Parts: sequence; C-alpha cells; structure tokens
Amino acid sequence: MLMPHSAKEDAIKQGGKIGYEYSLTKSFHGHHPHPHRDRHINRSEVDDEVPWLAKQPLHPLSLADLVKHGRPPLSAEALLASARFTLSLLPIRLAHRIQALRNLPYIVVSNPNIRKIYNNYQHSLTTLLPWQGRTISNLEDEIRFTEVLAELVQTHTDTIPILARGFLECRKYISASEVTRFLDEHLRARIGTRLVAEQHIALHFSSTPHFDPGASPTPCPEHPSYIGVIDTALRPASTVDSCGGFVADICELNYGVRPHWVVDGEPDTTFAFVPMHLEYIVTELLKNAFRATVENGMNREPVVITIAPEPPNLAHRPGAVRLDPPNERRGVFGDAGAIAPLDDNAPGVTIRIRDRGGGIGPDVMPHIWGYSFTTFVDQDDVPGAWGEDALGVISAASNGASSIAGLGYGLPLSRAYAEYFGGGIAVQSLYGWGTDVYLRLKGVGKIE
Repeated sequence: MLMPHSAKEDAIKQGGKIGYEYSLTKSFHGHHPHPHRDRHINRSEVDDEVPWLAKQPLHPLSLADLVKHGRPPLSAEALLASARFTLSLLPIRLAHRIQALRNLPYIVVSNPNIRKIYNNYQHSLTTLLPWQGRTISNLEDEIRFTEVLAELVQTHTDTIPILARGFLECRKYISASEVTRFLDEHLRARIGTRLVAEQHIALHFSSTPHFDPGASPTPCPEHPSYIGVIDTALRPASTVDSCGGFVADICELNYGVRPHWVVDGEPDTTFAFVPMHLEYIVTELLKNAFRATVENGMNREPVVITIAPEPPNLAHRPGAVRLDPPNERRGVFGDAGAIAPLDDNAPGVTIRIRDRGGGIGPDVMPHIWGYSFTTFVDQDDVPGAWGEDALGVISAASNGASSIAGLGYGLPLSRAYAEYFGGGIAVQSLYGWGTDVYLRLKGVGKIE
C-alpha cells in the first residue's frame, strides 16, 4: 500500500527524496535496497542521503561480531556473509561522521585540512552507496566489494594527523573542550570503521579462490591463530617485549641511555584481541614510562610490567563466543561447522606498567587525557610529528620539537583503543616516586 500524502511529505522533509524512496521500499520489502545502485552516485545524492543514514542507529561492534564467521579459510557462504555484514555497517558509520563534521562551525569545516577529511568521507560513502540493498551473492561481487573496502582504508590512512593540523589552525574559532569532545567521538568511530573494513579484507585474502595473504593491502597474518586481523592466541608478554625493544631504541637515540624492563605475573597468558591495537597502546604507555624513568635519573630501576589474566571461570559466562582450534589447512574452503571453546585463553587481561619516573605532578594530572595540540596555541607551526598516523606504532621521536612524546595523542588515543571493546586505562601517580598505569583489555565476548 502506498504511503499517504502526509507521510510522503514527512519522509521528504526528514531525509530528502532518497529518504522517502527508502521508506517506500521498506514498506514493501522490509529492507533498504538503494534506488540508484546500478548507476554512479553523484555528490548531491550523497548530500541527500546523509541525514537519513545518520539517523539510523549504530550497531554496537564487539570482537565477537568480527570472529563469528569462523576461522579462515572461510567457506564461500561464510565469506559472502562477512561481506554482507560489513556492508550493513559501513554506510551508516560513514554518514554519522559526515554529519558530525557538518555540525562543526562553518569556518572550521572550511579549513583545508578539515575539508579534506570531510571530502574523504563523502567520497567513501559515494563508493559504498551503489552497494546499498544489494545482496552480495557471488564471489565476483565479493571481489569488487573488497576492492572498494581497500580503497576506503587507504583513503582514510592519514585522518588523525590531518585533523590535528586542521584543528590547530582553527584554534581561534573552536574551544579546546569542543575539539576534545569531537575527537573522542571521531577517533572511536574511526577505530570501528577501519577495523570492520580491514577484517573483511584479511578474511578475503585468507580464503580461496583469493588466498594470497602477501597481496593484501592491509595486514593479513598467515599464522593459524589469526581470524582476519584478530589473534585468538595473542600473548601480551610478547607484545610488551617487542614494543619495549622498539621504544628502548628510541630512548637510546634521544637520550643516550637504554631503559630496561621486566615482565612478571603470568607472562604465558593468551587471549583474543587485535594485535595492532595492543601494539599501539603498549608502545605509547612504555614511551611515557621509559621517558619519565630516564629524565628522572632512575634508569637503573627497571620498568616492571605485570600480566594478570582474568579468572578462567568467567570465560564460560552465557553468550561467550566459542571458536574452532587453529587450522593448519590454509587456502582451501573450510566448513563453518561446530565451534569448540578456547579453554586455554583468558577472557581478559590486565597489564600494569610500573615506573620509578617521579610520578605525575598535580598540575599536570588533570590534563593527561587531553590532546596535546591545545598546548601549542602560541606556536605558528606544528611540531614535527604531525605527519604520523596515530594508528601506526612509529614514534616521531627524532623529529625535533616533538621529542619522544610524539604526536601527543598517546594517552587519549590509547584509552580509546582500550575502551572500544570494553576495557580501559587507569593512571595512579605517586608524585615524587613513580606511576602505575593499569591497562584492562577484554577479549572476545559481548560487551555488557
């Protein structure tokens, strides 16, 4: 039955012509095929589409969503299901970010750097809208869709440093609190959007007929414990040692002194998590601990990292995700089949990083979760670290004024990564002595 005239007018007012066509189609079919999927989507149509999509609720992403299709190599149907799941999330997520950018003051969005990010999001939504409502039902479609995802990930690689420069240039027109609020939301949303896209790309290159991990444009580890970009047997102690060596090299380069560290607790603990996220967080936290230790003249005192797994009895709570054990047969279609528990995995891990770096002064403590560009208000040029993508673990230690502190997004962005899947970071400072940082991470499982 057609909508009454008043309903049609309301729909057009809320979301433009395309929004009305969506509402009309939904009344017939219960879903949202895109009315323009068979032709190129132009910018004006994207502009019409954004308000409607931005009103749709965001799916709360969990690690369980990302591993639910099973271990690679996926069956053909599981790979298609992953593509359809990814498509169901991304247009709405992109539209939310476009709308948030539109809600900034016009003079801020007019800044060339902020405008570049806005245009990138619009471009990415333009490439995805033709797929809206299509059922990705064969491998040919899945290949083309994965190419679109790869372009999306590449387009948004440098989002963080470009936004940082833009907000620095606009510091006269927007308050630090407004920028912090925007970035807190934007960076968290970016984590999820990028992860969803990278996960499907990795699953694509881990399954036939596409099996070629080395050809993947995004990380695609070949180790059998991986499901896409998630390591189901991630050992935090190994990550600590790897990142510790990297940051110690930086310290030695900048200060001529190499800090040392010890790992205690239960270093053999494993859990399911995103290694890239853990690497970023640990690198930033060790950077702070090593730097404070060296500058406080306490280099003989090791930084102590304690690994504490959550009690195993929590692992079998209702709704816990269960996975097949690692499969050495890579590159062939698998069977989604039965799923068994990973009994040797912890449901979550807490990592304490303890240093003797003198602690954090009471005048500094209230600001540790802020974005450091707000402290550069008297400088005309951005310090040398602005070229760094905060998703990487490459420090900008050697770039002049940035020192080992790098971009200055370290703590707030680390907290965003930790909190995204239900964890968090807490800082306890004993001023005049040292600092304890508690990093709690939840593994695969629904977030309460």
